[in-house]
Amino acid sequence: MYSNQPYPVAPPDTLLNRELAILGFQRRVLAQAADTNVPLLERLKYLCIVSSNLDEFFEIRVAGLKEQVKQGVNALGGIQPLTLYRQLGREIHGVVAEQYRLLNDEILPALAAENIVFLRRSLWTEAQSAWIREYFENEVMPVLTPVGLDPAHPFPRLLNKSLNFAVELEGKDAFGRSSNAAIVQAPRALPRVIKLPAELTGVEHGFVFLSSVLHAFVSELFSGMNVLGCYQFRVTRNSDLFVDEEEIKDLRKALQGELQQRNFGGAVRLEVAETCSPQMCEFLMQQFGLEREEVYRVPGIVNLVRLMQVPDWVDRPDLKFPAFQPSLPKSLDKRADLFAEIRTRDILLHHPFQSFAPVIDLLRTAADDPQVVAIRMTVYRTGTDSVLMENLLRAARKGKEVNVVVELMARFDEEANINWAARLEEAGAHVVYGVVGYKTHAKMLLIVRREEERNGHSILRRYVHLGTGNYHPRTTRFYTDFGLLTANEEIADDVHEIFKQLTGLGRAEELKHIWQAPFSMQSSVIAAIDAEAEAARQGRKGRIIAKMNALLEPQTIQALYLASNSGVEIDLIVRGACALRPGVAGLSENIRVRSVVGRFLEHSRIFYFYADGEEKVCLSSADWMDRNFFRRIEACFPILDAKLKRRVIREGLKPYLADNCQAWEMDENGDYKRRSPRTGCARHNAQDMLLTEFGS
Repeated sequence: MYSNQPYPVAPPDTLLNRELAILGFQRRVLAQAADTNVPLLERLKYLCIVSSNLDEFFEIRVAGLKEQVKQGVNALGGIQPLTLYRQLGREIHGVVAEQYRLLNDEILPALAAENIVFLRRSLWTEAQSAWIREYFENEVMPVLTPVGLDPAHPFPRLLNKSLNFAVELEGKDAFGRSSNAAIVQAPRALPRVIKLPAELTGVEHGFVFLSSVLHAFVSELFSGMNVLGCYQFRVTRNSDLFVDEEEIKDLRKALQGELQQRNFGGAVRLEVAETCSPQMCEFLMQQFGLEREEVYRVPGIVNLVRLMQVPDWVDRPDLKFPAFQPSLPKSLDKRADLFAEIRTRDILLHHPFQSFAPVIDLLRTAADDPQVVAIRMTVYRTGTDSVLMENLLRAARKGKEVNVVVELMARFDEEANINWAARLEEAGAHVVYGVVGYKTHAKMLLIVRREEERNGHSILRRYVHLGTGNYHPRTTRFYTDFGLLTANEEIADDVHEIFKQLTGLGRAEELKHIWQAPFSMQSSVIAAIDAEAEAARQGRKGRIIAKMNALLEPQTIQALYLASNSGVEIDLIVRGACALRPGVAGLSENIRVRSVVGRFLEHSRIFYFYADGEEKVCLSSADWMDRNFFRRIEACFPILDAKLKRRVIREGLKPYLADNCQAWEMDENGDYKRRSPRTGCARHNAQDMLLTEFGS
């Protein structure tokens, strides 16, 4: 069975802090917004992505750290929680200041030069003001509920990340009350950006912010009173869910109850307009129990994420990344019989350069094929509108044995997954929620089909899809991932065994090829690293290349340090947080770390070990993190076909090691420097190269 031998942990002083590393990644994304070589509307998108990422960072990471500070938790190693909390605050204030500088000083003026204009309230013409007033009266005012603050109207409960306005007033209302403040909540149904008719603006794309509309006409909500000031604000709350999985009897019901409270967790951040008066800002701080350093005064709208819609509304291909059409493997272009093709050879799909359509087609075919008797699938993130889920529903309605492992605890996708689970059950599918205490993060699809052999006997043959990314057709257009379609019997045995664990009871059996978390993955990774170290110590070649989203697990990091000291050459391509310190004398001299940030989100996990010339290549759903190794169900699967193995190396690793345009190199302090081509050297952009190779 699996070894549980202890392995040394990297000392705390050799590790970098996770939260600071995550913020470092946000800075690298923000650099895309600052890059004038990036198309203008894409720069705006990157700005919005940083805002969205920071929202989640506050909701989960900062909120968790704040709880540690409250509870007086001592650091197990490294930075004390309060020290880290304050340092994060200073870092985030810097990121936010740079965001708004880019927006106001570079991106909005550049958009205006392209006739994409956001109209300032002070510059509205009479005709524009009349149109906007009519819009306010017909579309906005009927759905607003201003709340005057007095003893009968306490400060309202405000939803997480909702847009609100604090209004300072003077005078008396119809009942003779003299409240000096009111809160106006903007319903989420209202668009935050409104497009005006071209004939009013003189440009093709003229927009106005909802916040500007409310500021202009807020006095209409308080007849006979004098509005002294109106200030937009937004509060971010702790959104981590707590469900005691060992105490509850029905995870779905418990989670539904917890989701209702997510929007009203403890406040962790207050964003206010920079024009907000000191007294109103102080009042809001008191209401949310926040300190001054937890307040972010911003010169613009308080929710930049809502600008993400604008590029979709603007038909300007010249201001966006060139359109591309994902290709199909040549074998799938020629043959209509997917099952026959997978029986013939393993098929590797590299998204988004290659289409996700074969996976959708496989499931659609399986749902309709009378020879298919059973379908098993894991669901982590799939979206609210999923063709894959619709095919599973159809298969279940047609009487096939459909078993779906739905992960209800997939953060911020809980509600969508609960809804899919209910619909699948109604259609007759068997739905389970994995294993208590472990998230099911593995991406696996198993199809069982009854087929006739030439001798006239029938057999049950299994077809498998394994992937590094989610079963989410939309994100396969924006995330880089690999997927494997295979009918290999031993791989199918392993996948079948994992599904048995997830849906039934029994001890974990040793698998033939797949490294599985929480049982064998971490020990197998460390064993592979140690094997390279032993080879190097004996004078043979030792080589490791690993590509992942995050590298944080201290035992694995220690194994890499020891391998480096043994002479193993190690290249790590880590998109996000990396706790390992590269290039430290006597510790990690042979380790190099780089992060690639480009048009697509780098999401594939690839692990390469030289293995005395065998060149073992594995793909995985897991990063090298504690949670992936020990608190999740994960799968790491080898590429057995030699031709496909070479493809993974050629497409998934080598271009990223050669990239001198989108790659950032990390130093021993965790700081990153962007690579650029040396004088006279060719440009190497990994993602552009792959787009060219696969065609458009």
